[in-house]
This record gives sequence, structure tokens and C-alpha cells, in this order.
Amino acid sequence: MGYGAFLAMEILILVVYKLETSQRHMRGLVERNGLEFGTYYSSLTITFTIMLLSMFLLGSIYFALVAGDIVAKENEDGNLRMVFARPISRFRLLLVKYAAVCIYTFSFVFFVGVSGYVMAVAAVGWEGGLFVMEPRMKVFAAYPDWWEGVGRLALSAAGIGLSMITLSSIAFMFSCFKIKPAAATIITLTILFVDMILQGFPFFKPYESYFVTWRMSAWVFLVEQHLSWPKLIESYAFLMGLNVTLFTIGWMAFQSRDFKT
Repeated sequence: MGYGAFLAMEILILVVYKLETSQRHMRGLVERNGLEFGTYYSSLTITFTIMLLSMFLLGSIYFALVAGDIVAKENEDGNLRMVFARPISRFRLLLVKYAAVCIYTFSFVFFVGVSGYVMAVAAVGWEGGLFVMEPRMKVFAAYPDWWEGVGRLALSAAGIGLSMITLSSIAFMFSCFKIKPAAATIITLTILFVDMILQGFPFFKPYESYFVTWRMSAWVFLVEQHLSWPKLIESYAFLMGLNVTLFTIGWMAFQSRDFKT
């Protein structure tokens, strides 16, 4: 269902991009920055827009659904009692399931990127560079060369995949608790959206680096003209530490549960 929803959304974005009003807006944005519209109205720019608009809104729903179901649903269906009939540790079981969630999250991002690019090529052709403008994260970059643009786009896709693993980790942690699968998903999305809403208040501007969603948005820094490795390493180290903490909490909660009665 998630794959189909993203394909439908990509088609909708491409249709909007082909409208005269959208092209006029894009032309004004590019030319106001002293760039040539014909170079940057391209499949690479459209693909970046698709990934920017979709992953945190539509993607978060499906990542939370999958990760929230992976343990809680098996417990609800009674499958865990049968699984534990075999000589397998709870830690190994959770580690395998968590690895599956991480692989799904990471590969899904590349599916969105590749499918979006294929559709964009069909709509506007493969030539052109990459134009990036993200005011919230203060990122502006332009790559007229196709090879450099596609390289930065692939790098940003990898960054999104790593960032979204944190969302899946939150849902996975709640899935290890004694709650319904739907509850794990809803709580995860609530935390995500509350974090995003609070981050938008001017009062919290000086503290934006403490918000999880701001750290998850660090993937945008991967398309900056000059990569700031200290800034990237700090953000992804924060997310990786949070992922380990979330998995540990989920494992401890799962370890204390009784599946025999």
C-alpha cells in the first residue's frame, strides 16, 4: 500500500510541475538567484522536491506502521508463543526484527528516489542540473553538471534513509511494549508531529538543535555546496545514539514480559 501511495503522489507532483503556474513560480525562484531556468528545471530538481515533500509526511506514516506492527502484531496474533518454543533468545529475535525494519526503511527511501527520478525523466528528460533551496535549514545549492547533481542526490537519499531509521526505532520501541500495534503507531506519529510543531514556535528557535526532527533534517546538509562534516557527524552521532537507546529500552521492556500465560 505504501509503495502505491508514493507512486500516486509522485504522479501528482509531476502533473503539478507541468502546470504553467508552477513553471512560472519555479522560473522566478531560479532566475532571482541569477541562474538559468532551462538548466535547473530538470528531473534532478523535481526528484529532490519529491523526496523533500514526501518523506517526513507520507513516509513517516508507513515507517511507523511497519515498525509498530513488527513485534506487537505478532504478540496480538499469538505467534510469539510459537516462536519461543524454539531455542532462541529474545535479544536475537528483536535484533533480527530491528535489522529488518532498518533495511526496509533505508531501501524504501531509495525506491522513492529511483521511481521519482524515472517518472521525472519521462516528464522532462534526463538533462539538467540540481537546484536546492531549503529556507528552514538555510541550505542553498546549485549543481549545473548532471554527474555532480545525481551524486549529491544519491548522497541525500542515503542521508534520508539513515534519518528515518530513528522514526522506525521509536515505533519499534513502542511495539516491544504491551500495547496494541495501532497504539504504537499512533504514539510514534504523535511524538513526531508534536516535535515538529514545537520546533516551529519562535520561542524554541534557539533550542532547535535539541529537537529530534531537526536532527533528522540534517540530511539536507548533504547537498550543501561545501559539506560541513562536523555538523553532519554531530547530527548523525546524535541520531545513532538515540537509536541504540530506543532499541535498548524496547529490549528491556520485551525481556520483562510474560508470553507463557
